[in-house]
Amino acid sequence: MADGEDRPVLTGLVALVGVAVVVGLVLGGGALAATQVLGLGEDGGSAESTSAESLYLPTPSKTPDSKDPAFTLAPGDEPTREESPTESESPDDEIVLTLGQPEVGPMQNVDLAGVYPGGEGAILQVERLAGDDWVEFPVTASVSGESFSTYVQTGQLGENKFRMRDTDSGKVSNVVTVTIG
Repeated sequence: MADGEDRPVLTGLVALVGVAVVVGLVLGGGALAATQVLGLGEDGGSAESTSAESLYLPTPSKTPDSKDPAFTLAPGDEPTREESPTESESPDDEIVLTLGQPEVGPMQNVDLAGVYPGGEGAILQVERLAGDDWVEFPVTASVSGESFSTYVQTGQLGENKFRMRDTDSGKVSNVVTVTIG
């Protein structure tokens, strides 16, 4: 009697392992050859990066101080300034709010933007005049590069007055008026 006839299960397992090893070697060799042909996994050079391989960020520099916003409105549109900040505030730290469009339909975007010199990183709360009181509108904007922008949507028809308030210092911007309807 042959050796394999006494132990058919063991012979089957050895044959199965042998076939698995051969198939694994063939597939591994094929994968290695494919990565070589496609150039996958290559180091590509030295540990130092070049300007072509990295993001270029220019050195920050201070821009000239200006009372004008960092953007322009459509020709003929001027920002509405109905109230100015209190006398104790210096012009250098005044929040200047501008309105993107003086009239919009209900629930359309009302663009609010402006500058806040010296207010880098400040969080500004949008407020709307309701009767004689300023109430918080559920929108904030953060100051980056001494400027900010956001938008609000409202269905409150008629004239709506908005301003921005610094949540830390309490300083407020000028008031802008938009007509909804």
